[in-house]
Amino acid sequence: MSRPQPPASAVDWEALREVARGAMSRAYAPYSGFPVGAAARVDDGRTVSGCNVENAAYGVALCAECGLISVLVAGGGGRLTHFTCCGEDGEVLMPCGRCRQLLWEHGGPELWMDTASGVRTLAELLPDAFGPADLGR
Repeated sequence: MSRPQPPASAVDWEALREVARGAMSRAYAPYSGFPVGAAARVDDGRTVSGCNVENAAYGVALCAECGLISVLVAGGGGRLTHFTCCGEDGEVLMPCGRCRQLLWEHGGPELWMDTASGVRTLAELLPDAFGPADLGR
């Protein structure tokens, strides 16, 4: 059973960015030199984070969001409610399209996203997204 989605103001965004920056500091990015960290709140109150992990075969590198989703699922699941992603300079980054799709699966259209232009829902960033409901059509 899912919990009601808390408002964007229900999270301390700067504290969440600090968690993402901490994850970013542990990234493995020897090829691009572009470390990334991500952090999110879960509907049960947990905070999860992840960092990018590169590979010499570039196509199999893992984005920070992939690590975050793995931590979420391994820790018992839940729905993401608030998300942020930061780069080496500590500034907010926008997830790539693949990662937005991952976030849609585990947070849905109501997921609050921290962006350079302000906090917005994932539905605003990924309109008409493909999701689990589309599989039944």
